Amino acid sequence: MKVGIVNVTGYAGMELARLLFRHPEVELTSVTGRSQAGKKLGEALPHLMDIDMTITEDLSEGVDFVFSALPQVASAKAIVPLIRQGIKVVDISADFRLRDPAEYLEWYGEAHPAPDLLQQSVYGLTEWYRPELASCALVANPGCYPTSALLGLGPALKAGLITDDIIIDSKSGVSGAGQSTNTMYDYANANENVQAYGLGGHRHLPEITQELRAYAPGRQPRVTFVPHLIPMTRGILSTCYAPLQPGKVAAGKAGIEQVRELYAEYYRNEPFVRVVPAPPQTKSTYANNYCLVYPTIDLRTDRLVVVSVLDNLVKGAAGQAIQNMNVMSGFPETMGINALPAFP
Repeated sequence: MKVGIVNVTGYAGMELARLLFRHPEVELTSVTGRSQAGKKLGEALPHLMDIDMTITEDLSEGVDFVFSALPQVASAKAIVPLIRQGIKVVDISADFRLRDPAEYLEWYGEAHPAPDLLQQSVYGLTEWYRPELASCALVANPGCYPTSALLGLGPALKAGLITDDIIIDSKSGVSGAGQSTNTMYDYANANENVQAYGLGGHRHLPEITQELRAYAPGRQPRVTFVPHLIPMTRGILSTCYAPLQPGKVAAGKAGIEQVRELYAEYYRNEPFVRVVPAPPQTKSTYANNYCLVYPTIDLRTDRLVVVSVLDNLVKGAAGQAIQNMNVMSGFPETMGINALPAFP
């Protein structure tokens, strides 16, 4: 299958190229990046020197499948013509995640260029929407923060174990912002420093709320989401909190065991979500498509606590995008993305 990447020079685009290069069913035939157009891929990105391709300003003709790694707003404008032509697309930006065009305008400050496609796109959290992904042509790849939070909270909300009052505390490495010109991501500012941001409303908040409501119909979760920037290159750790519904879980340590068994059964057949016996570390998912989930209960407050970790550039972006491509194309879901984590 001939595949193209729009904006290979961003972090997600680089990771797509790295992973797709070894995919046995993919021929990477076109990569774009306007600021580096005309350069060999290995010249612009030396770690990809084995991929003998030239970066172009626009996609070449004849691609069967496209990944867009452009920022939101720009991504939709670039890929709508491709979708109209019948080319399958996975969009890594936020442009097709929100169902409501008015909500998109509110959070992204611009009217959506193709609101009809918002209802046709499938939200690409593979573990939740696998049947829909198998027959769709446009996938809205989830955000990195939402992936960690949704996979952490989904089983408990679906089973009715928790109330609608949810707090999500997330921490991300600096690559989550892409190659930003914002000085908060500069080494001198980010190193030896931790800061919260987006307290007035982060753009991933409506995405998280939308998907929790869709996944557990009838529920109206009230989500407080606070992201933090921490001094590491890649990785996300989310800690999610929610009060338990009275009577839904056994008292004491038996309740903790009950919750862990529920999560283990829920994710038993998922190749990339692992329910782990101890609080996970971001290094355990470095350069890998795993999401590690650790559920427990704060027995003093009767509150569910779920810790989840993933690599924001793999399961939070490029890896999950390829996982979705595999399902859309009828390939084995783990093909090309089943490497073990790198350590240390």
